[in-house]
Amino acid sequence: MLQTQNIAFIGPGVMAEAMIAGLLRQGLAEPSTMIVAGPRAERNDELKARYGVQGCVENAEAARQADVVVLAIKPQRLGRVLAGLQGVLRPEALVLSIVAGAPIEKISAGLGHDVVVRSMPNTPAQIGEGITVWTSAPSVSAQQCEIARQMLSALGEEIYVEDETYLDMATALSGTGPAYVFLFMEAMVDAGVHLGFPRRIAEQLVAQTLRGSVDYYRRASPEHLARLRNQVTSPGGTSAAALYYLEKAGFRTAISRAIWAAYERSQELGRGGASRPPGKAANE
Repeated sequence: MLQTQNIAFIGPGVMAEAMIAGLLRQGLAEPSTMIVAGPRAERNDELKARYGVQGCVENAEAARQADVVVLAIKPQRLGRVLAGLQGVLRPEALVLSIVAGAPIEKISAGLGHDVVVRSMPNTPAQIGEGITVWTSAPSVSAQQCEIARQMLSALGEEIYVEDETYLDMATALSGTGPAYVFLFMEAMVDAGVHLGFPRRIAEQLVAQTLRGSVDYYRRASPEHLARLRNQVTSPGGTSAAALYYLEKAGFRTAISRAIWAAYERSQELGRGGASRPPGKAANE
């Protein structure tokens, strides 16, 4: 099904490249059926040389004959890109958006086109280990939903939801989630170096600890995370001392507030909110 579709990627960034690489790796599409469009010809040429796809600098030219149009741009550029594509798409074309915070209604209105799927992948998609939450407009056919599912599965796992409000939640939890994990890892590595480990060893210890902990959780499922944590927390032991300090420092509250801030920012971007410094409240 997907092999017969001409796919245009509007925005040749890292997520578009991840999808192209995944589709080729899984044999779901051929290079000749894919085209990337972006204002930087050198980036288009880079992807053309690496994957054999076509490239152009005009979004409308790329999208005009496409069966699937992937919107892979920054939220701040969305309005301008939609305006440039209005009236260009084929009536039956599927629009697949990976733009953070942009609701289906906004994309449909901007394009004058209602066959839209909205999705939220995350960074591990670049190695085929991501997870994507997605939903579709009522006018998207079952066949087009299957095409979207196949494309998103090239990035890793995918979860379809009927309620679009889950997309902003996913943006804050899984979409932004890798940033929280990397910051946590960085803090652990720095602590290891402070203890006296060479950075190389500290990085190896932290990376394998996280990888092993996640794998252990997935194999132990449906064990609750609290039970797994209790398994390594002996009364009066080192884990108990460390966890006591984290709780006292408000670790859970900080994580919860960070995710809520990301959720609010996702909604703000969807309403066309202007850029502002991270951590700056909307009413400040």
